[in-house]
Amino acid sequence: MQILAALLIIIATVLAMEFVAWSSHKYIMHGFGWGWHRDHHEPHDNFLEKNDLYAVFGAAISISAFMWGSPVIAGALAWWPATFIGIGVLIYGIIYTAIHDGLIHQRWFRYVPKRGYAKRLVQAHKLHHATIGKEGGVSFGFIFARDPAVLKKELRAQREQGIAVLREAVEG
Repeated sequence: MQILAALLIIIATVLAMEFVAWSSHKYIMHGFGWGWHRDHHEPHDNFLEKNDLYAVFGAAISISAFMWGSPVIAGALAWWPATFIGIGVLIYGIIYTAIHDGLIHQRWFRYVPKRGYAKRLVQAHKLHHATIGKEGGVSFGFIFARDPAVLKKELRAQREQGIAVLREAVEG
């Protein structure tokens, strides 16, 4: 029974991390944390970006959870579910790195999906990068991608309302 509970905690944490990532991306990275995230939206030749510092925060959350779950480190305050929360955060980080940095931005490997959900992820993230600056935008999540046709309509509406400036309007 404890193995089932541990697996459920891990799965729930991975799913919850998508909400945490979406919220952080929309309200922190495109808000007061734009200074670190801006270079991710601008062309550059650097291997690393200031934006990569956000991964350090994710790692710190995972490590903290492992520490809280460890009787050796936390002593009497140890809470066994924390270890599995830490594993879930770690798994989410691995998925994020493979999908966002690897598949979408091709930092680790070169592969362009021609169909299926992987193509939808790439399209949704390209639409996220279709705006200039931190205002407006769509598709702030990393694992779950909405229909690109719906996202395009949202971007057009944002442009018409003056919320977002689209790259196509500036670059021709």
